[in-house]
Amino acid sequence: MRPRILTGDTPSGRLHLGHWVGSLENRVRLQDEYDCFFLLANVHGFTTRADRPEDVRRDTLEIVKDWLAVGIDPERSTFVLQSEIPAIAELSWYFAMLLPFNRVMRNPTLKTEIELKGLGDHYSFGFPLYAVGQCADILTFRATLVPVGEDQVAHIEMCREVARRFNWTYCGIDPQTVDEDHVRAGGLFPIPSALVGRVGRLPGTDGKHKMSKSLGNVIYLTDTAQEIKKKLSGLYTGRQSMTEPGDVNNALFQYVRAFIKEPARVAELEDRYARGDRLGDGHVKVEVAEAIDALLAPMRERRAALEGEAGDRRVLELLREHTARANALAEETLRLAKQAMRLDFGGRTLGLG
Repeated sequence: MRPRILTGDTPSGRLHLGHWVGSLENRVRLQDEYDCFFLLANVHGFTTRADRPEDVRRDTLEIVKDWLAVGIDPERSTFVLQSEIPAIAELSWYFAMLLPFNRVMRNPTLKTEIELKGLGDHYSFGFPLYAVGQCADILTFRATLVPVGEDQVAHIEMCREVARRFNWTYCGIDPQTVDEDHVRAGGLFPIPSALVGRVGRLPGTDGKHKMSKSLGNVIYLTDTAQEIKKKLSGLYTGRQSMTEPGDVNNALFQYVRAFIKEPARVAELEDRYARGDRLGDGHVKVEVAEAIDALLAPMRERRAALEGEAGDRRVLELLREHTARANALAEETLRLAKQAMRLDFGGRTLGLG
């Protein structure tokens, strides 16, 4: 059996370049090496948009279209629609008993999201609960690898803690057992590892903060060449003139290294920029915009073929087919977990309409 991957996206709008370099690129690359499960976290979408169910539904379908456009193959990978996998919700409850509340609230990713979204103290109980739910997302499919952006690594660490505690508490695993040996020693859950993309944290087009839809500093995977060029033109570098030596670690050159493919060209641009050799920010931005457009053009073409009602029908057909696939594994995991917890009082059959 191939090792298994679980990762995914919360439907909160279109996917962008930060998603590509942080996780999507790895997902596409690893489809032949791993048994891939990709999660549509539409239940998590309700943590901040419970009053906008139509928006969550629309964005769920849009994410599937983005996945298909970037090259995720539904014949090689399984799409997991969170709301259709009841085992995830049940395991979230059991896992919540293994995590102290203050441990959940110390999760730095959770704290950052509360701050960035301006939630203050006005968030639902479900908002911190989703951090536990992410552990269930991963462990329901007994994934060994989770491709994520740098900002999600803290979530994976909490998931690793839950897997260890479950195996110690209910499977009799010695706490001194190294992570890699948990399953071999009789544990139910592997201890998953995070796989950070080649660019763990892509700056946004403001040149200051991480690329984020909530900050409006994104280049979407569906943006046209003109939109890409316009957005990059406003990228702040702090440099005043083309004869002034520039900082090759600024946001602009993070884009250079991320999207210009030829290493020799990257080295030449870095050398000239650092020396102030009459290489203006504008010239570099145009070259980066062209490189990004070359990357996104085939994605836009595939995405266009999925627009409209016909595209929605295609997505819904895929989700129905993949839900049966995903539930087969999820129900097996739940059965084994309840058996380990001495909750196996009788089998249940999951019926799908």
